[in-house]
Amino acid sequence: MMRAAVVGGAGYAAGELLRLLADHPHVEVTQVTSERLAGKRVDTVHPPLRGRTDLCFTSRRQLDGTDVVFAALEHGESSRDVEALRSAAPILVDLSADFRLRDEGAYPRWYGWAHPCPQALGTAVYGLAELHRDCIRTAAVIATGGCLATATILALAPLAQSQVIDRAIPIVVDALVGSSAAGAQPAAATHHAHRSGELRSYAPTGHRHTAEIAQELGFEDGGPQIAFSATSVEAVRGVLVTAHVFLNQDLTERDVWRLYRRRYATEPFVRIVKSSTGLHRSPNPKLLSGTNFCDVGFERDPHSRRMVVTSALDNLVKGAAGQAVQAFNARCGWDERTGLGFGGLYPL
Repeated sequence: MMRAAVVGGAGYAAGELLRLLADHPHVEVTQVTSERLAGKRVDTVHPPLRGRTDLCFTSRRQLDGTDVVFAALEHGESSRDVEALRSAAPILVDLSADFRLRDEGAYPRWYGWAHPCPQALGTAVYGLAELHRDCIRTAAVIATGGCLATATILALAPLAQSQVIDRAIPIVVDALVGSSAAGAQPAAATHHAHRSGELRSYAPTGHRHTAEIAQELGFEDGGPQIAFSATSVEAVRGVLVTAHVFLNQDLTERDVWRLYRRRYATEPFVRIVKSSTGLHRSPNPKLLSGTNFCDVGFERDPHSRRMVVTSALDNLVKGAAGQAVQAFNARCGWDERTGLGFGGLYPL
């Protein structure tokens, strides 16, 4: 049985992580930290854990030795404390953005601060198992991807890896996301009176996840520009990405289907959702609440070389905690589906 500590355990992603690990047959959570809630019971903050844990929050300064540390801290915190986190366990799975980007120069541009531990960037592995499974198996630091970036990368990876994208034309990506992506701490923009009934474009340009998308799709040097926009919608969970991509050759929709099927045929958590009949013909984040699936669909514009690719996921699971558990499963050599078997609810 692997002992796990969850650092920064008060937030939504940490709550999902604890929920998933509570059903994991190979993991025992032995410590959950929160500076703000130290001494309080964990299940008073995360109600799905009622009757399932007796743990109380402790301070990070009291972190004991363990087998794996899952860090769910604010952006910029885990990189400042990486030595202490690494000394507590041989494996660090970080849910923040602190180790996602390989280029230290990207952090001032996209996050507004200089990376305090740039030497760690070269050893960290981006935690998307669908792209980096082999590297994850030996990684000491695993950095899970951002929710909007994960949905976009999985939507476009088959086209990018097959080199069928016209690199001279920008890829336009519109991402819709629920309120839980803003975190558990309230702010003016997430206050119910402001948020209720809104559809707000909160990052029409310059969203931080743009850097991850370009990096993971191999577009950093001479690739197509990523024109990314993010919009808040009145939902608690969920991401829906719509990407407009121009092809460099006249592929039919059947050709594109083959590319996606070949790329994702053996992936346990990526499903191609494309049907000509029925109510649920394309990816829908509502159907994925609580699951680790990412559903991907596409449609070929008959009047141009434009492909419209859509993807959906739960931002707190496949976009955060579930991705972390899947990567940890790969790191330990277990079936990646372990602890992630929930298939969703319908209707919801």
